[in-house]
Amino acid sequence: MSYKVPVGLSNKHLHLSQEDLEALFGKGYELTPYKALKQPGQYAAEEKVDIVGPKGTIKGVRILGPVRKETQVELAITDARAIGVTAPVKESGKLEGTPGIKLVGPAGEIEIDHGVIIALRHVHLSAEQAKEAGVQDKQMISVRFGGERGVVFDNVLVRAGDGHEAEIHLDTDEGNAAGLKNGDLGELIV
Repeated sequence: MSYKVPVGLSNKHLHLSQEDLEALFGKGYELTPYKALKQPGQYAAEEKVDIVGPKGTIKGVRILGPVRKETQVELAITDARAIGVTAPVKESGKLEGTPGIKLVGPAGEIEIDHGVIIALRHVHLSAEQAKEAGVQDKQMISVRFGGERGVVFDNVLVRAGDGHEAEIHLDTDEGNAAGLKNGDLGELIV
Protein backbone atom coordinates (compact mmCIF):
# COMPACT_ATOMS: atom_id res chain seq x y z
CA MET A 1 0.00 0.00 0.00
CA SER A 2 1.28 3.46 -0.92
CA TYR A 3 0.68 6.28 1.56
CA LYS A 4 1.58 9.81 0.40
CA VAL A 5 1.98 12.94 2.49
CA PRO A 6 2.59 16.56 1.35
CA VAL A 7 5.88 18.25 2.15
CA GLY A 8 6.13 21.46 4.15
CA LEU A 9 9.52 23.09 3.63
CA SER A 10 10.81 24.64 6.81
CA ASN A 11 12.88 27.81 6.47
CA LYS A 12 15.07 29.02 9.35
CA HIS A 13 12.90 30.09 12.29
CA LEU A 14 12.72 30.12 16.06
CA HIS A 15 10.36 29.38 18.93
CA LEU A 16 10.62 31.58 22.03
CA SER A 17 9.81 31.15 25.68
CA GLN A 18 7.60 33.91 27.14
CA GLU A 19 10.56 35.17 29.18
CA ASP A 20 12.80 35.47 26.11
CA LEU A 21 9.97 37.01 24.03
CA GLU A 22 9.61 39.75 26.67
CA ALA A 23 13.39 40.31 26.82
CA LEU A 24 13.43 40.87 23.05
CA PHE A 25 10.13 42.74 22.57
CA GLY A 26 9.17 44.20 25.97
CA LYS A 27 7.34 43.31 29.17
CA GLY A 28 3.97 41.60 28.63
CA TYR A 29 4.52 41.26 24.88
CA GLU A 30 2.39 38.76 22.92
CA LEU A 31 3.07 37.35 19.46
CA THR A 32 0.93 38.59 16.56
CA PRO A 33 -0.26 35.77 14.27
CA TYR A 34 0.69 36.35 10.63
CA LYS A 35 -0.27 33.05 8.98
CA ALA A 36 -1.67 29.75 10.27
CA LEU A 37 0.55 26.71 9.78
CA LYS A 38 -0.75 23.27 8.82
CA GLN A 39 -0.10 21.87 12.31
CA PRO A 40 -3.15 22.69 14.46
CA GLY A 41 -2.74 25.75 16.72
CA GLN A 42 0.65 26.74 15.28
CA TYR A 43 1.34 29.91 13.30
CA ALA A 44 4.01 32.09 11.78
CA ALA A 45 4.15 35.34 13.75
CA GLU A 46 4.61 38.86 12.42
CA GLU A 47 7.64 39.25 14.70
CA LYS A 48 11.21 38.63 13.56
CA VAL A 49 14.61 38.79 15.25
CA ASP A 50 18.26 38.78 14.19
CA ILE A 51 20.42 35.75 14.95
CA VAL A 52 24.07 36.61 15.62
CA GLY A 53 26.76 33.95 15.37
CA PRO A 54 30.56 34.15 15.63
CA LYS A 55 30.95 34.70 11.85
CA GLY A 56 27.87 36.70 10.94
CA THR A 57 24.24 37.67 11.38
CA ILE A 58 21.03 36.42 9.83
CA LYS A 59 18.59 39.33 9.87
CA GLY A 60 14.82 39.09 10.15
CA VAL A 61 14.27 35.46 11.19
CA ARG A 62 10.60 34.71 11.75
CA ILE A 63 9.24 33.54 15.09
CA LEU A 64 6.70 30.70 15.16
CA GLY A 65 3.98 30.63 17.78
CA PRO A 66 2.62 29.99 20.25
CA VAL A 67 5.37 30.53 22.84
CA ARG A 68 7.08 27.41 24.16
CA LYS A 69 8.57 26.29 27.45
CA GLU A 70 12.09 26.74 26.04
CA THR A 71 13.62 28.85 23.25
CA GLN A 72 14.71 26.87 20.18
CA VAL A 73 16.44 28.13 17.00
CA GLU A 74 16.07 25.93 13.90
CA LEU A 75 18.55 26.43 11.07
CA ALA A 76 19.52 24.56 7.91
CA ILE A 77 23.15 23.43 7.79
CA THR A 78 23.88 26.15 5.21
CA ASP A 79 22.54 28.84 7.60
CA ALA A 80 24.50 27.49 10.57
CA ARG A 81 27.76 27.37 8.62
CA ALA A 82 27.24 30.91 7.29
CA ILE A 83 27.19 32.34 10.83
CA GLY A 84 29.82 30.00 12.29
CA VAL A 85 27.65 27.70 14.42
CA THR A 86 28.07 23.92 14.59
CA ALA A 87 24.54 22.76 15.35
CA PRO A 88 23.59 19.09 15.74
CA VAL A 89 20.69 17.34 14.03
CA LYS A 90 18.11 16.93 16.80
CA GLU A 91 14.44 16.21 17.30
CA SER A 92 12.50 19.37 18.09
CA GLY A 93 12.49 19.99 21.85
CA LYS A 94 15.53 17.77 22.51
CA LEU A 95 17.99 20.57 23.20
CA GLU A 96 20.53 18.94 25.51
CA GLY A 97 24.08 19.35 24.21
CA THR A 98 23.20 22.07 21.69
CA PRO A 99 25.06 25.36 21.20
CA GLY A 100 23.73 28.78 22.16
CA ILE A 101 23.47 31.97 20.13
CA LYS A 102 22.75 35.69 20.44
CA LEU A 103 19.26 36.94 19.56
CA VAL A 104 18.52 40.62 18.89
CA GLY A 105 15.01 42.09 19.00
CA PRO A 106 13.61 45.62 18.91
CA ALA A 107 13.58 46.02 22.72
CA GLY A 108 16.68 44.08 23.73
CA GLU A 109 19.06 41.23 23.10
CA ILE A 110 19.76 37.94 24.82
CA GLU A 111 22.39 35.22 24.69
CA ILE A 112 20.90 31.74 24.99
CA ASP A 113 23.35 29.10 26.25
CA HIS A 114 21.76 26.27 24.24
CA GLY A 115 18.91 25.65 21.81
CA VAL A 116 20.32 25.86 18.25
CA ILE A 117 19.50 22.78 16.16
CA ILE A 118 19.26 21.41 12.65
CA ALA A 119 15.78 19.88 12.90
CA LEU A 120 15.59 16.13 12.41
CA ARG A 121 13.37 15.56 9.38
CA HIS A 122 9.99 14.27 10.45
CA VAL A 123 6.47 13.48 9.32
CA HIS A 124 3.41 14.64 11.26
CA LEU A 125 0.35 12.37 11.21
CA SER A 126 -2.86 12.28 13.21
CA ALA A 127 -3.47 9.01 15.08
CA GLU A 128 -5.93 7.97 12.37
CA GLN A 129 -3.51 8.87 9.55
CA ALA A 130 -0.69 6.93 11.26
CA LYS A 131 -2.92 3.87 11.57
CA GLU A 132 -3.89 4.14 7.90
CA ALA A 133 -0.20 4.48 6.91
CA GLY A 134 0.83 1.55 9.13
CA VAL A 135 3.28 3.55 11.28
CA GLN A 136 3.59 4.50 14.95
CA ASP A 137 4.73 7.56 16.87
CA LYS A 138 8.54 7.77 17.23
CA GLN A 139 9.11 5.18 14.47
CA MET A 140 11.91 5.92 11.98
CA ILE A 141 10.90 5.51 8.33
CA SER A 142 12.01 6.59 4.84
CA VAL A 143 10.20 8.87 2.41
CA ARG A 144 10.53 8.74 -1.40
CA PHE A 145 10.07 11.73 -3.68
CA GLY A 146 9.94 11.27 -7.45
CA GLY A 147 10.70 13.77 -10.19
CA GLU A 148 13.79 14.96 -11.98
CA ARG A 149 15.83 15.03 -8.75
CA GLY A 150 14.06 12.08 -7.12
CA VAL A 151 15.44 11.04 -3.75
CA VAL A 152 14.75 8.83 -0.76
CA PHE A 153 15.16 10.46 2.64
CA ASP A 154 16.05 7.95 5.36
CA ASN A 155 15.86 8.58 9.11
CA VAL A 156 12.50 10.36 9.06
CA LEU A 157 10.88 10.49 12.50
CA VAL A 158 7.14 9.82 12.77
CA ARG A 159 5.33 12.28 15.07
CA ALA A 160 1.81 10.92 15.38
CA GLY A 161 -1.13 11.67 17.63
CA ASP A 162 -3.55 14.39 18.58
CA GLY A 163 -2.49 17.84 17.42
CA HIS A 164 -0.79 16.55 14.25
CA GLU A 165 -1.87 16.75 10.62
CA ALA A 166 -0.27 14.94 7.65
CA GLU A 167 2.84 16.83 6.56
CA ILE A 168 6.52 15.98 6.05
CA HIS A 169 8.86 18.65 7.42
CA LEU A 170 12.15 19.07 5.57
CA ASP A 171 14.46 22.06 5.84
CA THR A 172 15.35 24.24 2.86
CA ASP A 173 18.66 22.44 2.23
CA GLU A 174 16.86 19.10 1.98
CA GLY A 175 14.06 20.50 -0.17
CA ASN A 176 16.43 22.27 -2.55
CA ALA A 177 18.56 19.12 -2.97
CA ALA A 178 15.45 17.27 -4.19
CA GLY A 179 13.94 20.17 -6.17
CA LEU A 180 10.83 20.17 -3.95
CA LYS A 181 8.18 22.80 -3.31
CA ASN A 182 5.51 22.98 -0.61
CA GLY A 183 2.74 20.49 -1.25
CA ASP A 184 4.79 17.99 -3.30
CA LEU A 185 3.90 14.46 -2.25
CA GLY A 186 6.29 12.01 -0.64
CA GLU A 187 5.62 8.29 -0.34
CA LEU A 188 6.16 6.74 3.09
CA ILE A 189 8.42 3.67 3.05
CA VAL A 190 7.92 1.55 6.15
